[in-house]
Amino acid sequence: MIDKIYLVGFMAAGKTTVARSLGRRLGWRAEDIDELIEARERTTVADIFARHGEAYFRTAERDILKLLLPLRHTVVATGGGTFMDPESQQAIKLDGMSIWLDVPLPTVIARLPADSRRPLAADRVQMERLFAMRQAAYAQATLRVDATASADEIAERILDMLKLA
Repeated sequence: MIDKIYLVGFMAAGKTTVARSLGRRLGWRAEDIDELIEARERTTVADIFARHGEAYFRTAERDILKLLLPLRHTVVATGGGTFMDPESQQAIKLDGMSIWLDVPLPTVIARLPADSRRPLAADRVQMERLFAMRQAAYAQATLRVDATASADEIAERILDMLKLA
Protein backbone atom coordinates (compact mmCIF):
# COMPACT_ATOMS: atom_id res chain seq x y z
CA MET A 1 0.00 0.00 0.00
CA ILE A 2 1.34 3.39 -1.00
CA ASP A 3 1.42 5.80 1.94
CA LYS A 4 3.93 8.38 0.68
CA ILE A 5 4.31 10.17 -2.64
CA TYR A 6 7.27 12.28 -3.74
CA LEU A 7 6.75 14.64 -6.68
CA VAL A 8 9.93 15.25 -8.66
CA GLY A 9 10.60 17.41 -11.67
CA PHE A 10 12.09 20.62 -12.95
CA MET A 11 11.37 24.04 -11.50
CA ALA A 12 7.90 25.33 -12.42
CA ALA A 13 6.63 21.79 -13.09
CA GLY A 14 3.90 22.42 -10.50
CA LYS A 15 5.21 20.16 -7.74
CA THR A 16 4.03 22.34 -4.84
CA THR A 17 0.57 23.04 -6.25
CA VAL A 18 0.01 19.43 -7.30
CA ALA A 19 1.20 18.20 -3.88
CA ARG A 20 -1.43 20.36 -2.18
CA SER A 21 -4.16 19.24 -4.57
CA LEU A 22 -3.22 15.58 -4.23
CA GLY A 23 -2.95 15.88 -0.45
CA ARG A 24 -6.45 17.36 -0.25
CA ARG A 25 -7.89 14.57 -2.39
CA LEU A 26 -6.20 11.84 -0.36
CA GLY A 27 -6.73 13.43 3.04
CA TRP A 28 -2.94 13.45 3.44
CA ARG A 29 -0.58 16.23 4.47
CA ALA A 30 1.43 18.03 1.80
CA GLU A 31 4.99 19.17 2.46
CA ASP A 32 7.30 21.26 0.30
CA ILE A 33 11.05 20.82 0.76
CA ASP A 34 11.91 24.33 -0.50
CA GLU A 35 9.33 25.93 1.82
CA LEU A 36 10.66 23.94 4.79
CA ILE A 37 14.22 25.06 3.99
CA GLU A 38 13.07 28.68 3.78
CA ALA A 39 11.31 28.37 7.14
CA ARG A 40 14.34 26.79 8.79
CA GLU A 41 16.79 29.29 7.30
CA ARG A 42 14.38 32.24 7.69
CA THR A 43 15.13 33.44 4.18
CA THR A 44 14.36 32.65 0.54
CA VAL A 45 15.92 29.95 -1.60
CA ALA A 46 17.35 32.70 -3.84
CA ASP A 47 18.98 34.35 -0.81
CA ILE A 48 20.42 31.02 0.39
CA PHE A 49 21.97 30.45 -3.06
CA ALA A 50 23.34 34.01 -3.13
CA ARG A 51 24.78 33.97 0.40
CA HIS A 52 25.88 30.38 0.84
CA GLY A 53 25.95 28.75 -2.60
CA GLU A 54 24.32 25.70 -4.09
CA ALA A 55 26.35 23.14 -2.07
CA TYR A 56 25.03 24.60 1.20
CA PHE A 57 21.49 24.53 -0.16
CA ARG A 58 21.79 20.87 -1.27
CA THR A 59 22.99 19.94 2.23
CA ALA A 60 19.96 21.71 3.73
CA GLU A 61 17.77 19.86 1.23
CA ARG A 62 19.16 16.46 2.33
CA ASP A 63 18.65 17.43 5.99
CA ILE A 64 14.99 18.34 5.40
CA LEU A 65 14.40 15.17 3.39
CA LYS A 66 15.72 13.11 6.32
CA LEU A 67 13.27 14.87 8.65
CA LEU A 68 10.39 13.96 6.32
CA LEU A 69 11.25 10.25 6.07
CA PRO A 70 9.27 9.12 9.15
CA LEU A 71 6.05 10.81 7.95
CA ARG A 72 3.38 8.65 6.34
CA HIS A 73 0.27 9.67 4.37
CA THR A 74 2.22 12.59 2.98
CA VAL A 75 2.75 14.09 -0.47
CA VAL A 76 6.18 15.71 -0.70
CA ALA A 77 7.02 18.37 -3.28
CA THR A 78 10.77 18.05 -3.78
CA GLY A 79 13.04 20.79 -5.02
CA GLY A 80 13.99 20.69 -8.69
CA GLY A 81 17.44 19.33 -7.84
CA THR A 82 16.53 16.97 -4.99
CA PHE A 83 16.23 13.88 -7.20
CA MET A 84 19.64 14.65 -8.78
CA ASP A 85 21.41 13.85 -5.52
CA PRO A 86 22.08 10.06 -5.42
CA GLU A 87 21.63 9.89 -1.63
CA SER A 88 18.32 11.76 -1.78
CA GLN A 89 17.09 9.77 -4.78
CA GLN A 90 17.84 6.49 -2.98
CA ALA A 91 16.07 7.67 0.19
CA ILE A 92 13.01 8.69 -1.83
CA LYS A 93 12.88 5.39 -3.71
CA LEU A 94 13.07 3.40 -0.46
CA ASP A 95 10.53 5.57 1.36
CA GLY A 96 7.69 6.02 -1.11
CA MET A 97 6.44 6.37 -4.67
CA SER A 98 8.27 8.89 -6.85
CA ILE A 99 6.31 10.62 -9.60
CA TRP A 100 7.95 12.77 -12.27
CA LEU A 101 5.87 15.81 -13.22
CA ASP A 102 7.16 16.12 -16.76
CA VAL A 103 6.84 19.44 -18.56
CA PRO A 104 8.54 20.58 -21.78
CA LEU A 105 11.07 23.39 -21.51
CA PRO A 106 8.88 26.00 -23.30
CA THR A 107 6.18 25.40 -20.64
CA VAL A 108 8.75 25.84 -17.87
CA ILE A 109 9.92 29.12 -19.40
CA ALA A 110 6.35 30.38 -19.78
CA ARG A 111 5.57 29.55 -16.13
CA LEU A 112 8.66 31.16 -14.60
CA PRO A 113 8.13 34.56 -13.03
CA ALA A 114 10.26 37.39 -14.37
CA ASP A 115 12.01 37.98 -11.06
CA SER A 116 14.97 36.56 -9.14
CA ARG A 117 13.11 33.95 -7.06
CA ARG A 118 14.57 31.12 -9.17
CA PRO A 119 18.36 31.49 -8.98
CA LEU A 120 19.06 28.69 -11.46
CA ALA A 121 16.75 30.29 -14.05
CA ALA A 122 18.62 33.59 -14.28
CA ASP A 123 20.79 32.44 -17.18
CA ARG A 124 18.62 30.94 -19.97
CA VAL A 125 21.46 28.94 -21.58
CA GLN A 126 22.50 27.51 -18.22
CA MET A 127 18.87 26.68 -17.43
CA GLU A 128 18.45 24.85 -20.75
CA ARG A 129 21.56 22.77 -20.03
CA LEU A 130 20.33 22.04 -16.51
CA PHE A 131 16.93 20.98 -17.85
CA ALA A 132 18.53 18.56 -20.33
CA MET A 133 20.90 17.17 -17.70
CA ARG A 134 18.14 16.52 -15.16
CA GLN A 135 15.84 14.61 -17.52
CA ALA A 136 17.78 11.36 -17.04
CA ALA A 137 17.49 11.58 -13.25
CA TYR A 138 13.78 12.39 -13.34
CA ALA A 139 13.27 9.39 -15.64
CA GLN A 140 14.35 7.20 -12.69
CA ALA A 141 11.08 8.05 -10.92
CA THR A 142 8.56 5.24 -10.49
CA LEU A 143 5.92 6.99 -12.61
CA ARG A 144 5.88 9.82 -15.15
CA VAL A 145 2.91 12.11 -15.69
CA ASP A 146 2.47 14.86 -18.27
CA ALA A 147 2.23 17.98 -16.13
CA THR A 148 1.09 20.51 -18.72
CA ALA A 149 -2.51 20.52 -17.40
CA SER A 150 -3.89 22.25 -14.30
CA ALA A 151 -2.76 21.05 -10.88
CA ASP A 152 -6.18 19.52 -10.18
CA GLU A 153 -6.16 17.64 -13.49
CA ILE A 154 -2.64 16.36 -12.80
CA ALA A 155 -3.70 15.24 -9.30
CA GLU A 156 -6.63 13.36 -10.83
CA ARG A 157 -4.36 11.70 -13.39
CA ILE A 158 -2.04 10.58 -10.59
CA LEU A 159 -4.95 9.17 -8.59
CA ASP A 160 -6.15 7.30 -11.70
CA MET A 161 -2.66 5.90 -12.22
CA LEU A 162 -2.38 4.80 -8.60
CA LYS A 163 -6.04 3.83 -8.08
CA LEU A 164 -5.92 5.44 -4.61
CA ALA A 165 -9.20 7.34 -4.66
